Amino acid sequence: MQTIVDFLNGLVWSSPLVYGLLAVGLYFSLRMRFFQIRHFKEMIRLMFQGEKSPVGISSFQALAVSLSGRVGTGNIVGVATAIFIGGPGAIFWMWLIAFLGAGSAFVESTLAQIYKQNEDNQYRGGPAYYIEKGLGGKLGKIYAAIFALVTILATGFLLPGIQSNSIAGSMTNSFPLPHWVIGAALVILVGLVIFGGIKSIARVASAVVPFMALIYVFVAIIVVIMNIQDVPALFGLIFRSAFGMEQQFGGIVGAMIAIGVQRGIYSNEAGQGTGPHAAGAAEVSHPAKQGLVQAFSVYVDTLFVCTATALMILMTGMYNVSDGEDGLIVDSGVHQVSPDGEENYGGTVAYTQAGLDRAFSGQETFDVDFVGFGSYFISFALLFFCYTTILAYYYIAETNLVYLTHGRWPITKILLGVLLIASVFYGTINSAGLAWDMGDLGVGLMAWLNVIAILILQKPAIAALKDFERQKKEKGSGKFAIYSPDPSDVKEADFWHYDYPKRLEDEKEYNMDLKNIDR
Repeated sequence: MQTIVDFLNGLVWSSPLVYGLLAVGLYFSLRMRFFQIRHFKEMIRLMFQGEKSPVGISSFQALAVSLSGRVGTGNIVGVATAIFIGGPGAIFWMWLIAFLGAGSAFVESTLAQIYKQNEDNQYRGGPAYYIEKGLGGKLGKIYAAIFALVTILATGFLLPGIQSNSIAGSMTNSFPLPHWVIGAALVILVGLVIFGGIKSIARVASAVVPFMALIYVFVAIIVVIMNIQDVPALFGLIFRSAFGMEQQFGGIVGAMIAIGVQRGIYSNEAGQGTGPHAAGAAEVSHPAKQGLVQAFSVYVDTLFVCTATALMILMTGMYNVSDGEDGLIVDSGVHQVSPDGEENYGGTVAYTQAGLDRAFSGQETFDVDFVGFGSYFISFALLFFCYTTILAYYYIAETNLVYLTHGRWPITKILLGVLLIASVFYGTINSAGLAWDMGDLGVGLMAWLNVIAILILQKPAIAALKDFERQKKEKGSGKFAIYSPDPSDVKEADFWHYDYPKRLEDEKEYNMDLKNIDR
């Protein structure tokens, strides 16, 4: 099984995808005149705009659900893995893919809003919907169905096990609990929420994710302050390593770029096609609003949370770096013991736990039996981050299932939930290697399908941004922007052609009736 997965990953995560993702992000950024800088303030303002309805969630809730999918094990374990394979310079490439990836995130999320539709009394949107409606014809339906099937497989089966595996790994580093006990507890916690739909998932996500992310970044800031004298040298090391100017890491530059982009995409999901599902569920008056909010979520994920992890690991020196074969360029002795007793010196949650243990408990050298503040804190951080990510995965998989079944056969939702829960339990009792490799395969397949689609379908999204900017300039604020596309320019956007104008008209009549009553 491992051999097959490794072979497929070699094909999927080949140079065309790695450098293609960078190129696509750069292309969109240039095409939209680096909107991620120009509209930074607007992103923050729109994030707290409280539009919602019985069938849609607010922009903030959509952001929270999206962040649930983005902020997870990739932000802690993924960063550790990037450092192990690519050294400190891999962090720079994670930053770069986040900055450029904001362009891809905007386009895919705006398309999700443009082509969303009301299914089973809630908004549904995402790549499957905009691929079918945007491409049109038989090709659009086949392409969309392929994406939906790959996404159900990835988010319903392959990816949840990575999150639960990370929870189990961190918990057993801190508490004397068998892996199966952790798995059973997760099964109960996940099952209690996922069958409540997007409203239930959004409530949990909006309560947990922002709170935990702020605490996590705050702890990282404390570590930085404690080591403030090392900050200039550390950033110098990251930048020198990224461009092969640090002799120690000069031989692994190719691996550094590849793993930085790969882990960056896995973490922030820009262009991957997962974020648009939450974006399509939001209630907004203009698709570009949600596109800007989702672009900001990429910053939160990588530039804030991933950077926090990187600083905690690198500043404390609690990491190893592979030489690309069987040896280590940097060997700090940090390792994690897997369920079968094997010592894993690769990038694991132990890096971050050991880093915080050194910072707060004075543990200068790694001791696998030592449990300090860092071990406990990271265990609970991963529990909350990964738990909400699993919830987001279910919603994504369910949306694609509803797309394929058109809401018929409700039993399929229950079967999907059972499959995801089984994946969660399986991930807690098995080693991380295969789980990560299978997850990488799922992410890569989705990224290939989605990036090609948004390149083909980019025109309505970019036009929406221009329309938003025009209205913002005319009205003095993007808050009042309303999307009214020409049916000849944007076909199949039925919500914006019919449903939303009717709602605005009904609201106008209702307000006029109230005025008449007052008179």
